[in-house]
Amino acid sequence: MSHALISHSPDLKRLREEGYFVEIYAGFLLLREVPYVNAQRQVQTGTLISSLTLAGDVTQYGGDHVVYFDGEFPCTAEGVPIQQIAHQSGDLNLRDGLTAKHSFSSKPESGYTDYYHKMTTYAAILSGSAAVLKPGSNPRTFRVPDEGQKSVFVYIDTASDRAGIGALTDRLAHETLGIIGLGGTGSYILDSAAKTPVREIRLFDGDRFLQHNAFRSPGAPSIDELRDAPLKVDYWAKIYSKMHRRIIPHAVTIDSSTLHLLEGLSFVFVCIDQGTAKRQIFQKLEALGIPFIDVGMGLELVDGSLGGILRTTAHIPGKQTECPQRVNFEGGGENDIYASNIQVADLNALNAMLAVIKWKKIRGFYRDLEGELHSTYTTDSNMLLSADFV
Repeated sequence: MSHALISHSPDLKRLREEGYFVEIYAGFLLLREVPYVNAQRQVQTGTLISSLTLAGDVTQYGGDHVVYFDGEFPCTAEGVPIQQIAHQSGDLNLRDGLTAKHSFSSKPESGYTDYYHKMTTYAAILSGSAAVLKPGSNPRTFRVPDEGQKSVFVYIDTASDRAGIGALTDRLAHETLGIIGLGGTGSYILDSAAKTPVREIRLFDGDRFLQHNAFRSPGAPSIDELRDAPLKVDYWAKIYSKMHRRIIPHAVTIDSSTLHLLEGLSFVFVCIDQGTAKRQIFQKLEALGIPFIDVGMGLELVDGSLGGILRTTAHIPGKQTECPQRVNFEGGGENDIYASNIQVADLNALNAMLAVIKWKKIRGFYRDLEGELHSTYTTDSNMLLSADFV
């Protein structure tokens, strides 16, 4: 992706062709080995870092004039700090392994035209002083980075970096997720999880994607896709593999004969109704020490309108939990019409997002001051209740 981005973007291509040591890391553009002078009048090298705005695999400069710098604060040849570009200083964790000490702000009267203009301008400000003390100092090193490592994303995630939460997002990078059941709620969980840098997402469902699924799931399948009646896991893997490289479909129902497929997962979302199978899944995950979240929905039609409760129940190994007592392993009652595939995509999406938010809280992405393991949302009172605190 880095090679394609540079070759398809005239500004980045020009930087590399002119010998600048440029690299793409997550959603950032790095200009490495830029000479500068420190307070002791020593010539050092540092890295200029800019966030990127992209349209697919082509840069689309958005006008941002701030850059980060990994190095000491730059000075003139006399050792005087170049205060006219000063912005902020402090330890900045931009992404896992990508840090900076300072940010600079310098904007020409007419602004920068592209990333080439922006990065070369800052490089000239820093390296000009270095060339006075050490003639020949130049950021044009004609070096290229090793680009062998691939991201799990097909294209670069610039949203996290633009929002300044890249380091938080990286907390999810080592996760191997399992989603059991790709119906209404499970498919919305996949929709959200595929937008995170998790190492792998394994899908488990033995059913086919039929017409009723289209009205309770993300997206809009064509009539031809519905006629083909694809397996759910294959249908969803094909869609989300356009974004995430590691979507692994397993067209099976998880039962006593397939429980071994759960081995190697680090977190699981359980999104099925079947009671017996769910009990076996719980027992297997507990034995493997894998944390999981079980979701549930109960709806009833009374006096011409729907009402119901959405449930999100988490189990974390080593934490006191009431998870088995919170789950109905017998399935819905005679008045529970959710089992009839009623079309409630909004509730499926809400149930899924509550589960995803709880997963991210468990992993430290979101603040979790109370540590609830069980929550319910009641539709008619718009009431969200939490219980089972750790």
